Amino acid sequence: MDPVEDTLRRLREAFNAGRTRPAEFRVEQLKGLSRFLQDNRQLLQDALAQDLHKSAFESEVSEIVISQGEVDLALRNLQAWMKDESVSKNLATQLDSAFIRKEPYGLVLIIAPWNYPVNLMLVPLVGAIAAGNCVVLKPSEISKNTEKVLVEVLPRYLDQSCFAVVPGGPQETGKLLEHKFDYIFFTGSPHVGKIVMTAAAKHLTPVTLELGGKNPCYVDDNCDPQTVANRVAFFRYFNTGQTCVAPDYILCSPEMQERLLPALQSAITRFYGDDPQSSPNLGRIINQKHFKRLQGLLGCGRVAIGGQSDESDRYIAPTVLVDVQETEPVMQEEIFGPILPLVTVRSLDEAIDFINRREKPLALYAFSNCSQVPVE
Repeated sequence: MDPVEDTLRRLREAFNAGRTRPAEFRVEQLKGLSRFLQDNRQLLQDALAQDLHKSAFESEVSEIVISQGEVDLALRNLQAWMKDESVSKNLATQLDSAFIRKEPYGLVLIIAPWNYPVNLMLVPLVGAIAAGNCVVLKPSEISKNTEKVLVEVLPRYLDQSCFAVVPGGPQETGKLLEHKFDYIFFTGSPHVGKIVMTAAAKHLTPVTLELGGKNPCYVDDNCDPQTVANRVAFFRYFNTGQTCVAPDYILCSPEMQERLLPALQSAITRFYGDDPQSSPNLGRIINQKHFKRLQGLLGCGRVAIGGQSDESDRYIAPTVLVDVQETEPVMQEEIFGPILPLVTVRSLDEAIDFINRREKPLALYAFSNCSQVPVE
């Protein structure tokens, strides 16, 4: 029998037997997940450093603490979440008991990306466990050291009759998607998201697709440029820009651009020093493929800050581009790297029109001292 098929059969049998339904079982699995995070903190930090050159601070803040917080939230609220919810009756249900009961879906598939390979695997897993599901976890093969920890260590902390971690690349993911799941949670690119949704549609499987996008950042003329620069630079270059909700480009007036540029340079120096490549706080691009893609984007517009790169180290300096045309490649795709284009607009209305002409972003940021600035 195909190993994947055998694993899915075993998990379905456990779910159908009602193993995951009791609150006590869910609590036990959540506590196991908490122990995994506590016992293997250093192992996870080392793996993240090898994959993405993440500092201990970045790993702690964006991976381990967030995952632990989700576990703690679920443990505090599990009993309340599991309770039936009373609802009002209508004419057709006057003689009935009317309530909402939260039922688990059954067998859930979670496909995680490489940029936050712990957080974006474990946070959905917490929800799936709390809801009483059996789960197949598919970590990204691109962040290979973290994948190894998740495949080899995580199962020791969970009931392996109900939870499985499947390693491998696109071929293994494709084989998984041939099977019927009761829910699929995918985080990644729109391209792969379409493949996941097509596979899910064959079985009418509900999905959550957490995809990327070009997130605009509007800066009003009345802002303090250094405050804006500190906040934007911190988030744009965190995890080397490989964050789906990071600001992707700035919209501002020509006058604000002139004020922002020295402020951004000051912020970058403050965070990463005079030589960012030697800074322990700046990560690296995940692999050569993404490095080459990003290196190509450095040719768009004009480099105002940074622009240096080192292929042997997968290093791209924190970069700011100006004089960027909206038809250039850097404005046509999610950048997903430490490159920040500045695009000038003449007014707030022009900025809104610029944003509305594009696909809906995952996030939008607006800096202004005027509370009336609309962000719709």
